Amino acid sequence: MRSTATPLRLLPAAFVLPRSLSKPVRSRQTEWQLLIGGSGAANQKGAPHEALFFLVLPDDSAGGLEPLQVCPPHRVPAMEEGGDSNKEEAIEEEDEEEEEEEEEEDDLEVKEENGVLVLNDVNFDNFVADKDTVLLEFYAPWCGHCKQFAPEYEKIASTLKENDPPIPVAKIDATSESALASRFDVSGYPTIKILKKGQAVDYEGSRTQDEIIAKVKEISQPNWTPPPEVTLVLTKDNFDEVVNDADIILVEFYAPWCGHCKKLAPEYEKAAKELSKHSPPIPLAKVDATAETDLAKRFGVSGYPTLKIFRKGKPFEYNGPREKYGIVDYMIEQSGPPSKEILALKQVQEFLKDGDDVIIIGVFKAESDPAYQLYQDAANNLREDYKFHHTFSTEIAKFLKVSPGKLVMMQPEKFQSKYEPRTNMMDIQGSLEGSAIKDFVLKHTLPLVGHRKPSNDAKRYTRRPLVVVYYSVDFSFDYRAATQFWRSKVLEVAQDFPEYTFAVADEDDFATEVKDLGLSESGEDVNAAILDEGGRKFAMEPDEFDSDTLREFVTAFKKGKLKPVIKSQPVPKNNKGPVKVVVGKTFDSIVMDPKKDVLIEFYAPWCGHCKQLEPVYTSLGKKYKGHKNLVIAKMDATANDITNDRYKVEGFPTIYFAPSGDKKNPIKFEDGNRDLEHLSKFIEEHATKPSRTREDL
Repeated sequence: MRSTATPLRLLPAAFVLPRSLSKPVRSRQTEWQLLIGGSGAANQKGAPHEALFFLVLPDDSAGGLEPLQVCPPHRVPAMEEGGDSNKEEAIEEEDEEEEEEEEEEDDLEVKEENGVLVLNDVNFDNFVADKDTVLLEFYAPWCGHCKQFAPEYEKIASTLKENDPPIPVAKIDATSESALASRFDVSGYPTIKILKKGQAVDYEGSRTQDEIIAKVKEISQPNWTPPPEVTLVLTKDNFDEVVNDADIILVEFYAPWCGHCKKLAPEYEKAAKELSKHSPPIPLAKVDATAETDLAKRFGVSGYPTLKIFRKGKPFEYNGPREKYGIVDYMIEQSGPPSKEILALKQVQEFLKDGDDVIIIGVFKAESDPAYQLYQDAANNLREDYKFHHTFSTEIAKFLKVSPGKLVMMQPEKFQSKYEPRTNMMDIQGSLEGSAIKDFVLKHTLPLVGHRKPSNDAKRYTRRPLVVVYYSVDFSFDYRAATQFWRSKVLEVAQDFPEYTFAVADEDDFATEVKDLGLSESGEDVNAAILDEGGRKFAMEPDEFDSDTLREFVTAFKKGKLKPVIKSQPVPKNNKGPVKVVVGKTFDSIVMDPKKDVLIEFYAPWCGHCKQLEPVYTSLGKKYKGHKNLVIAKMDATANDITNDRYKVEGFPTIYFAPSGDKKNPIKFEDGNRDLEHLSKFIEEHATKPSRTREDL
């Protein structure tokens, strides 16, 4: 390319820099040559000038150059004449800006897969900004339901594309676009939402083409407005009137800023809609506890959200789930009577003969009896764990040998023994506290030696220490004698240790537990173990079973002479990574270390959510690796015993923060956003010591 004075004739006040300072600029079509021109003032030695950029065609064979001026010409800050490096830096900065602009345009580009638009954290807002209606699917690549739904969703996209006007159909990978998933409260896959003028509407119908298209078209109508909330809003002005008038009502005390409350809100509203259709309707209400402070104080609200059931104004604890169907099922069950009336003596006799759990019967003159209402209130508080009955029959009262106003508790005949009373009776007075009835029921729930089963373990056998005798337990007619033979041996010992809970259990029902105790290959028909507080387990050495060997075993435990059995993987030889590996044998030394805060993740190797969390958790470990007083740890809960029962694991992954000095009260991580930001925030909120690195010390 020849350097000529043509640009000077077109722009007399400019000059052309040497060819060596020209720089090629590429576009999609061709390569251009960039020349820098500046003001004539720069001819004076040391005088600053401004640079003007011109684009000229590389082919100048026709004679003079035709400069293509950028409109307007890009100007760069004043440069000293002769500052070639400054000029080159200015050019490079200009190139970088152009590249960034191109990258930004690429990021905002919306791609399409099989007719479905692909949105992400970067392009979402830009895309939906001018759209009236958009159909969204939040999915996970590994989700089976999502894969099954994909062909149907593509058909929906094709149909709505032909709509007048077309309605865009998009999908979002919720596992990679976590900010969007969090913003729209996505907790399961696939989640379908319809965006109407930027506001999300939950789709609650079936995942069929016809139903989804019909709903989208309905919402896309110009005059469509969202239906009003079904959830009642309560304040100090209407609270008592509404609550006192309701046979049953669920009330949520919330805070507008609370993350858990925001997560609950859509599920709560869905449940309210569903329960409004129930016969009779069951109302759901909410109270802003930050605004209605007197109401919050009146009902002892100390955390958010707090849910309470009210029956004619009387509060009861809500212990149910916090998602739509769980709330619906729980409230329907709670709306029924807490106690069932027994009309005939034959029913009581059948309970005694064939029952499998404690029998609770309240005996009253009539429903107007003050003791009856007291009994009903107590039954409402315990209805999830017990079956309550009541009677007004004088025949039944005579059979039970009690007068009206009494509460009677009995064990089925198969659990009765000469070492314990046949019945336990309580006199219910109108002035009696409801808590006294509750305490009485809890005290007399179990027989001296009961039958522990998977179905009653969580509700009946949580007290520790628990002495369990494993064998082939079968109370059916043909095998009852053999079952009772071994149970009688246990009864002889149980009477001497009233501070412990005793039970028999079928070895097949608890095969995994027996294996973990190392007793599955004992060679004995009857084995025994003690499950202690803190999750510790002790196995009796295999021997011919009788009451004497069991008594010796329990006595040795009481004196602290037994060593616990711990299921554990091998202790890692090298455990210096950012995330410490905890096994059964090191749980106490690492997690329960009183001098350190510990964040512990309990995972399962096969768990998809755990695999997804792994890189985030490793990054978290690296972030806090230098902090002397904090340990980031993980444990395979399928291969190791958790030797403290305060760390309950009911799903994977489960994360706890174990604060130094208070290991018996771990704090469970319940935020659905398991990303680096939220996990870090969780740590900082609960850290008991300043997070100083070793370099700081």
